[in-house]
Amino acid sequence: MGTFSMGYFSDKQPLVADIFSRYPSSPQGRRSALMPLLREVQDAFGYVSETHMAEIAALCGTTATEVRSVMSFYSTYHTLPTGKYHLQVCSTLMCALAGSDELWDHLVSTLDVQPGEVSPDGRFSVQKVECLGSCGTAPVVQINDEGYYEQVTRSKCDRMIKAMRADAPPPPDNPVPVTVREDGRQMTAKGERVGASIHDLAPLTGGEV
Repeated sequence: MGTFSMGYFSDKQPLVADIFSRYPSSPQGRRSALMPLLREVQDAFGYVSETHMAEIAALCGTTATEVRSVMSFYSTYHTLPTGKYHLQVCSTLMCALAGSDELWDHLVSTLDVQPGEVSPDGRFSVQKVECLGSCGTAPVVQINDEGYYEQVTRSKCDRMIKAMRADAPPPPDNPVPVTVREDGRQMTAKGERVGASIHDLAPLTGGEV
């Protein structure tokens, strides 16, 4: 496990050790710690810089290119700074049929901000994302990592923006249906744990796979 004199994790060795303890002590296990390390940085800064990618790569025994590749699969990871309220508009078919393209145009016009930008007051950034899994309530918007705002019309969007300008965002219509906990198990919005924990994993021994 690498250490850094000026890195984000240089004074967080107990945290790093705890994250690595969740995975097998093998090269593959070290790389498995990549995502929780990314989450720690993003929670702290709102995005993951090139410097932090390199730091995480060294900790995991991989390359910054691989770290960026992993991040590219998940819209929840950002390589550029985001606003206090990061608005993510579902852009896949069902939401598009329900008007998400028009909603997107209205949103970027109202906020005068484009993907990769942050509004001058630091409040807003925007992003189109893949399916959020709530097709029956399209179009759907997610703010930061919070729940879903459903059937968002222009007028509802305007009310949401007004509330966020006052730093009083409305509560989401529904929580994120399923989240992944630190132990690798999924948890439903009702608090039910499903699936197995990473601690239940065991190496394959003998025989052919």
